[in-house]
Amino acid sequence: MFMARVVGSVVATQKLASMTGHKLLVVEPYRVDEKTRDRLVPTGRSFVVVDVLGAGLGELVLVCQGSSARLAPETEKLPIDAVVIGLIDAVDVEGAEVFSRRDASR
Repeated sequence: MFMARVVGSVVATQKLASMTGHKLLVVEPYRVDEKTRDRLVPTGRSFVVVDVLGAGLGELVLVCQGSSARLAPETEKLPIDAVVIGLIDAVDVEGAEVFSRRDASR
């Protein structure tokens, strides 16, 4: 699993029938700043994920990748590699809050 921020969406009018009705998002993974450990920083990569929770632009989400992405009841029959499995409310590192949904500017 990894943390990521929703940075966009993907529209595909032609796709497998099993994918019809499934929202596709572009997410950028985030990690704890290795120097200061007091904030989250982007990794510079991006992924397309299936969103079964209704995440919005700018939200920090929890993503599951690989074959595990198909273990949820909502995704078990889908040909996917990554799925949003949580909307992150807060992240604490070494006893300090480095992200809070209430203060999404961090």
